[in-house]
Amino acid sequence: MIASLIAWLDRILERVVKNDLLRRVIKNSTYLLSAKGVSIALGMLQGILVPILLGVTALGVLGTITTFTTTIKRLISFRMNELVVKYVGEFEESGDPKRAAAVFKAASLTETLSSVFIYALIFALAPVAAQVFAKDIATESFFVIYGLLVFTQFMDESGRGLLQVFDRFGQIALIDTLQSAVSLVLVVPIYVLYQVLDHPGSPLLAVVLAYLVGKAVGVLGQTILALRQAGQAWGKGWWRSPLSLLQGQYGELLRFGVSTNLSGSLSLITKDSEMLWVSFLRSPTEAGYYRLALTMINWVQLPVDPLAKVAFPEVARQVARRSWETVRSLLKQASLVAGGYTLLVALGALLFGHPLINLVYGEEFLPAYPALMILLVGYLVANAFFWNRITLLSIGKPEFPTQVNFVLAVLKVAAMLTLVPVYGYLVNAALLAGSYVLGVSANVLKFRHELRRQEATAGTS
Repeated sequence: MIASLIAWLDRILERVVKNDLLRRVIKNSTYLLSAKGVSIALGMLQGILVPILLGVTALGVLGTITTFTTTIKRLISFRMNELVVKYVGEFEESGDPKRAAAVFKAASLTETLSSVFIYALIFALAPVAAQVFAKDIATESFFVIYGLLVFTQFMDESGRGLLQVFDRFGQIALIDTLQSAVSLVLVVPIYVLYQVLDHPGSPLLAVVLAYLVGKAVGVLGQTILALRQAGQAWGKGWWRSPLSLLQGQYGELLRFGVSTNLSGSLSLITKDSEMLWVSFLRSPTEAGYYRLALTMINWVQLPVDPLAKVAFPEVARQVARRSWETVRSLLKQASLVAGGYTLLVALGALLFGHPLINLVYGEEFLPAYPALMILLVGYLVANAFFWNRITLLSIGKPEFPTQVNFVLAVLKVAAMLTLVPVYGYLVNAALLAGSYVLGVSANVLKFRHELRRQEATAGTS
């Protein structure tokens, strides 16, 4: 069996070496992966210190505070990074830098204006969030404080999208590492003060502030680099590019932005607001178990997240060139790499996850292990076909993932409201895993259909 596995891995590596485009994707992803590796190492240390420092229940409360702000932000953000990658990349590919600059300007202005509304919404809903999710009205101010992060994120998605378009993955990697380092540097003295020196009181507010500052430093650094890149690409006066240059494409841009925003909003319900659902339907304690399982899932995502970020602009370029065979080859081999890695890690987690949790976090956190095992089923499928959504965006079908997410949202919410209050966080994990399997499968089948149609059209032209 081991010999067969080694032979299978050799075949995958041989295909990677022969595929120039895949080599470039993996090369660019290694910038993010190296940073992600450092970030994961720093995050693992932070992920050990914070649970020990806070305990299960306070860890669950921390998760609801950070997830609440992230959820509100993503509800209204229009996922500008995807719009920038598609349209700035498209105009750059066709030799139209003025329109590319206009798209980036429009995306940045939209994101900046929305930040004010987002914080107003967080401020207004903080009392409800404290009562419903954290189950403690005394945490209201924590939601308000952490929500200040959105003012530093006024160009977060637009800026990251621009850096992706111009292959500045090394800079993105640097920012990701910086963000993790700052958070850890702030958490360590808090741990020493409250855990080692036994300072009285709860360290929750101090940890919230550490997370806030770490995130803010990273986001502002990324914004500075994005503005610098815009100046290098389009000149210092790029921001004067008139939005009227996009007049003939307002409808298309709006359709794309609304579709991706709706899809993202529905994903928040089906996938990305798990901490809020578990805390609301059960308790912050079960949310603490669930948060640890999700934290360990992030380790599984280590090389796959960078692949997805790098693959999107590459796929968009090849689609713009109508290089369908190149797209097919790239995706097939990328799936072998991502799926093979995830399978190996899943087997390792199955064998060593339980003793690892017991050794590092203590017996108190062992209920996170079964949730981790359940989640791995869904993430195995999602990782193997990490490109399922970005390919549909690249070929101009942003509505389909939205439609899929809508159906999944209705089914998942109904199931959660019915089952989770009775059976707990493990059912929530199963529903999340199931939504990944169903949603990814539907998107992959749709893309295969569209790819075949495009290839047939190209063959007859």
